[in-house]
Amino acid sequence: MEAGKIEVNGKKVTLLERHKKNPDYKTVKQQVFIVGSKGIPAAYGGFETFVEKLTEYQVSDKIRYHVSRIADDSVRYDYNGAKCFNVNVPDVGAAKAVFYDVAALHACINYCKARPSIQNPIFYVLACRIGPFIGLMKREIRKIGGSLYVNPDGHEWKRGKWSAPIQKYWKISEAGMVKHADLLICDSVNIEKYIQEEYKKYNPKTTYIAYGSDTLPSLLDDKNEKYISWLNENGLKSKRYYLIVGRFVPENNFETMIREFMQSKSKKDLAIISTDNDKFLDELEDKLHFKNDKRVKFVGTVYDQELLKKIRENAYGYFHGHEVGGTNPSLLEAMGSTDLNLLLGVGFNREVAQDAALYWSKKEGSLAKLIDRADQLDAEEVRKMGIKAKERVNTAYSWKFIVDQYEKLFLRSKTN
Repeated sequence: MEAGKIEVNGKKVTLLERHKKNPDYKTVKQQVFIVGSKGIPAAYGGFETFVEKLTEYQVSDKIRYHVSRIADDSVRYDYNGAKCFNVNVPDVGAAKAVFYDVAALHACINYCKARPSIQNPIFYVLACRIGPFIGLMKREIRKIGGSLYVNPDGHEWKRGKWSAPIQKYWKISEAGMVKHADLLICDSVNIEKYIQEEYKKYNPKTTYIAYGSDTLPSLLDDKNEKYISWLNENGLKSKRYYLIVGRFVPENNFETMIREFMQSKSKKDLAIISTDNDKFLDELEDKLHFKNDKRVKFVGTVYDQELLKKIRENAYGYFHGHEVGGTNPSLLEAMGSTDLNLLLGVGFNREVAQDAALYWSKKEGSLAKLIDRADQLDAEEVRKMGIKAKERVNTAYSWKFIVDQYEKLFLRSKTN
């Protein structure tokens, strides 16, 4: 490893000298402190990818990003021009993320207190985990002339993986974040509408900036050994499988998608790329007996992004059953790579894909009939759907466009 360099998530980054003076406090117009992602370089995750792209596509030299990262040490380093700092918090299960956000935001506030030349900093908190604590922290932010921006993410309190008490905490926390935020940046029009209606009494100030994606093809060709090996290991053939990619949790409607696929007449396979959840898997097997259907194949996780993109490109179609959240990264990635997308017809998904996808409901038989219909589409019809999907991503969701919107927002007059 080169002197002054370390490796983070497989990428080389430059260590920052702790006591070196930073000359850019007076020349950089806006210091932006980002809290709530697991950090960059990104290994996985929507918020992590967002922060990576925000810094990678940065154009303005008047913005300096500071990014927290959850880790076991206190290393500081430079990545994509952003100043990154590690935050170590105890492993306390589900509450670890709350501890991390509080600790990271405190570190950012103290950093600014120690450097009076930082004027009007923006603290951008991703997700609504720390609502019960944000009031006291907002006072400290005000004292140093800072502004609190919040990305409310999706309806976390609706997620089936949480127990009733945790769901209640999420809802209370969301209310606290909305109440104290100077600005809420929503990545979905539907989420922005929900914030305005649900928390009307707080008169929230909101804006809409979507999540981003790209339509670049995979660096792997169709005959790549890695891709061919993946097909062979899982008993699949190119363009002869439907695909699902997503966290293996109830609110992503795996039960409906698997049941409906089993009821369809399709001769194709269903490849499911997802996280491990043995309990949920056993529950689905008890209900559906999907192991008796040789077409249904759970193929594990795929962390190689170029391989995953190639898998998406050569899927016949993609199923998307997410119904909790805003602009979902996996949907945008599918639209950028897969020609034919079959989506649960909720507002979030229709907002993103518009007429570039086919839609189904959770009503029995809806998706099964759509699959049978999709199987009968000719190659030209499928190709045209793919063109529409990519045009939609390039028009409304390209990272260059998204980052430009953020930079204009950060450089505008402050809300405080």
